[in-house]
Amino acid sequence: MKKYIILITAVSIIASGCASMNKQQKGTVAGAAGGALIGAAVSKGSVWGILIGAAVGGAAGNLIGKKMDQQAKELKQAIPTAEVERVGEGINMTFNSGLMFKINSAEISDTYKDDLAAAAGVFKNHPDTYILIEGHTDDTGTDEINMALSQKRAEAVSNFLKSQGIEAKRLTEKWYGESQPKYANDSEENRSKNRRVELAIYADEDMKKAAQDGKLQ
Repeated sequence: MKKYIILITAVSIIASGCASMNKQQKGTVAGAAGGALIGAAVSKGSVWGILIGAAVGGAAGNLIGKKMDQQAKELKQAIPTAEVERVGEGINMTFNSGLMFKINSAEISDTYKDDLAAAAGVFKNHPDTYILIEGHTDDTGTDEINMALSQKRAEAVSNFLKSQGIEAKRLTEKWYGESQPKYANDSEENRSKNRRVELAIYADEDMKKAAQDGKLQ
């Protein structure tokens, strides 16, 4: 929990200095300066750590940010049940496990498959990105059970995306059980928010090169 507080504070410091900038310009500043300021506060392997660490910065980062703005807009429209947030030069997308899975299950519910298929459609339209998939749980149950469940859920989402035509080389799965809560596990409402699958969507090497060459459209 502490690292999220540090991260939010650092982001606020950056944002306060660029209130007059548009989203693209803010993305450039975050890419150029945010990694140095925030990087140590976040696990390098986590969604937020990946998004901050993947930043290119400068004019190239600005171009990447513009592309990510469009993809985030498409994801919000396609999957209204998910939280979609632009972070640095990438996208953080959060699925509510309560909607996606039954309790203690890693089988994706039939009602949520349409949403995941819609997400896959957007990902196919933007092939020059990597997608990190993370599984998380609340603190109910043992560490071992939660770790296994978060793994199975992350892999279930990854396998579904592959079945929809997303290349395996674009996907990475990680799982953390109850060890990375976004909220204090002190109420059922907060626990439900901690039961989640999070995605980090960020530029692959082709997008980065195109942006650095000034050819990213």
